[in-house]
Amino acid sequence: MTAWEDLVTTALLGTDRRPPASGGPGRGAPVALLDEAAMATVRRRAGLRPARAARRPEPAPEDPRPALPAAAARRLVMLLSDRPGTGTGGRRGTSPDLMELLPQWLAAAKARGFAAPSQTLPALLDAARGRTDLRPAALAFAGSRALWLARLNQDWRFALRAAPGGGASLPGPGDTEATGRLWQEGLFAERVALLAALRARAPEAARELLAGTWATERAEDRLMFLDSLRTGLAAGDEPFLELALSDRSRNVRTTAAELLSALPGSALAGRMAVRAGACVAVDHTGDGPVIAVEAPPECDPGMERDGVVAKPPTGRGERSWWLGQLVEAAPLTTWSARLGGRTPGEIVALPVADGWQGELHAAWCRAAVRQGDAAWARALLGLPAAPEAGGPGAVSLAERAKLLGTLEGAERAGWVAGFIAAHGLSEAFQLLGVCAVPWSAPLGRAVVDALNIARDAGSYPWSFSGVMGLAERCLDPAEAGRLDALLAVPDEGEDASPGAGGYWAEAFQRLATTLRLRAVMLEELGPTGT
Repeated sequence: MTAWEDLVTTALLGTDRRPPASGGPGRGAPVALLDEAAMATVRRRAGLRPARAARRPEPAPEDPRPALPAAAARRLVMLLSDRPGTGTGGRRGTSPDLMELLPQWLAAAKARGFAAPSQTLPALLDAARGRTDLRPAALAFAGSRALWLARLNQDWRFALRAAPGGGASLPGPGDTEATGRLWQEGLFAERVALLAALRARAPEAARELLAGTWATERAEDRLMFLDSLRTGLAAGDEPFLELALSDRSRNVRTTAAELLSALPGSALAGRMAVRAGACVAVDHTGDGPVIAVEAPPECDPGMERDGVVAKPPTGRGERSWWLGQLVEAAPLTTWSARLGGRTPGEIVALPVADGWQGELHAAWCRAAVRQGDAAWARALLGLPAAPEAGGPGAVSLAERAKLLGTLEGAERAGWVAGFIAAHGLSEAFQLLGVCAVPWSAPLGRAVVDALNIARDAGSYPWSFSGVMGLAERCLDPAEAGRLDALLAVPDEGEDASPGAGGYWAEAFQRLATTLRLRAVMLEELGPTGT
């Protein structure tokens, strides 16, 4: 048998310079070389010993969910075939961005209870691999069969890490023996998933399971386990959390204190109320009532045990740092009794002496978010049309967004619509991000009207590209008809930016096309509950 290396060398040098062994030079030499290579290949394959048969993988689990309608399945393939970075990098034109519609399509399909078509699972996993923000929705829709595939492909192992417990099946509600065994012997991810699942259906049982091994857990694990108690937090958790206040880890103590402060009737909340109340009072000695503030002179051991961090960040004064933590952790119900029976709105409207207003109101903002107090959130937000819409306590967009999160969806959308009507879209992006999708009709109208005003003012459309992108994903598809009057290229005034009219027309055309496509997508999926 001619050595394979000799055949490769002959092919590289050429048959004219090195004829094959089975024939001399000439026109037939290349054919003879290929014949020798073919025979050598067959001999090499025939001479291999068969490998030991590997164990076949277990079959993929069945997905009991109903199959997608045919039109929706074709739509999913179309959305998954679109890849970011395939454009020219210039103007987007009027075509919808399909990858930006994929998260909404996945959410709608999941809400209707459909199963992912098997042939789309590799593309779903690839899409989730490339976009971490897509992973929860994509993996939930893909289901257990995607996790089965992920175990067979190293590129998809992220799905096992993202799935609770690494994709392992958890014991049923009544299987206490298997639950105890998994808690004692399971991997960390499995134990976290078990505790979270048990906390959702039986909060007290989850807490008792954690308490049984608390003393032997590592500090970083204790912190993760403790965080799971946010689900179903109730007064029955207080004794365990009080014990955690004496933990060796400062992070564990801080988390335990935060959870206790979210329970207005807890002993810690009462202690914080006493401390904060001693620092804040109403002064009636002047022309009108004024809130007087006397920050704590020191951070004693009791305060530290209750979660107050003694050392302030760089640039913060110690006493203002301690005051903010005390007020943030005190129940908001404290202040009505402490400050003359006033309502939250009346309290935040009072002037604050000696420049303490910013610190005090910011702490009340954090307390309202932590305690989910809508009345205080409304008072601190103020009216959306107020100058700068800062409200008495909302000094930043981030704080306003957090306060809005405590309100019901309709009220939240109404406040943001009022903000946009009064102040335009220049600062509305972060606030729009906390509104439910699809946007309510008043909010959608406010956004479209503000975009129209910006266009008529001759502004550059790319200054509003973020809001326009949100509108493509969040506007109710029923609003598409209202955009027809905005699709033409407007006349450009003397003060308008050159070429802005054409860009605006493209942007509105893309928005209208996207809304109509979203409407078709929802029709293909059918009504919710089918």
